[in-house]
Amino acid sequence: MSASDRPNANWIQAFLEAQAAELDAATNTQLAYARDLADFSDWLNGTHFSKVTQDHVEKYLIWCDSQGLAKSTRARRLSAAKQLFRFAFEEGWREDNPAIQISGPGRDKRLPKTLSHEEVDALLQAARGAKKDPLRTTCLMELLYATGMRVTELVSLPVSAARGDPRMLLVRGKGDKERMVPLSPPARAATAVWLKTRDEAEDSAFKDGTPRSKFLFPSRGKLGHLTRQSFFNLIKDLAVAGGVSPAKVTPHTLRHAFATHLLAGGADLRSIQTLLGHADVATTEIYTHVLDERLKELVLDHHPLAKDD
Repeated sequence: MSASDRPNANWIQAFLEAQAAELDAATNTQLAYARDLADFSDWLNGTHFSKVTQDHVEKYLIWCDSQGLAKSTRARRLSAAKQLFRFAFEEGWREDNPAIQISGPGRDKRLPKTLSHEEVDALLQAARGAKKDPLRTTCLMELLYATGMRVTELVSLPVSAARGDPRMLLVRGKGDKERMVPLSPPARAATAVWLKTRDEAEDSAFKDGTPRSKFLFPSRGKLGHLTRQSFFNLIKDLAVAGGVSPAKVTPHTLRHAFATHLLAGGADLRSIQTLLGHADVATTEIYTHVLDERLKELVLDHHPLAKDD
């Protein structure tokens, strides 16, 4: 029996069992989900969960409001629908989550800051023209934007990961989980150039009795590699040099830019989730909101009918 042939009640039951097994959800939470999803199913009046669209969910919430339901109740029902459809997406029962982009009746979730293509280009150009360590700085920035790595993952990369002009990097992330991320041609080129300079410096130091570093970005400090704070300060300097507001630029906004630009280019959420190392696709879903906001800004800034007379 295919997923679309199973009654809505079976979808709800499977979702509740997964919640209980994977998240150890409390009994009261389970009962609330069951009631909310059963109410949504009744309102659908025969429409199967596999056929539900964003319009269905929005109209259901409008109906809930017309019934005088409290904001907290409406927010909980939307949350239940979002989680059900996320579960269905993860199970392969649906190819999307129709409730992703719907904001609840409460306070909107704060969106992560990101950067435009032009701002990223300005930062990369500033890195190439840096007065101090331009090759290392260029490699750091190209790798960060090409892979979307967390700053800790970047500064602590082992040099072994960069040997042999790799097309992919093995990254060790949160929870000691490993993932493979592809390298763009500019990132590969910058890494190869930096690696040659780095190795020459390491060989010279070794002759003077200093042990060789195991890190791609070595430092003589306690950690043995470039620190997060040093890179944070570096990227702020690049923002100033590149004419980008320093308030907008952090290592994490480059990670956000990586994800947002991929999504805008047509990449699917599951691929972006894998590249970012997110354990839950719900964390990745925020980028759909970021993209939606940027598109809205684009229309308001450039559409002729959006201009004031």
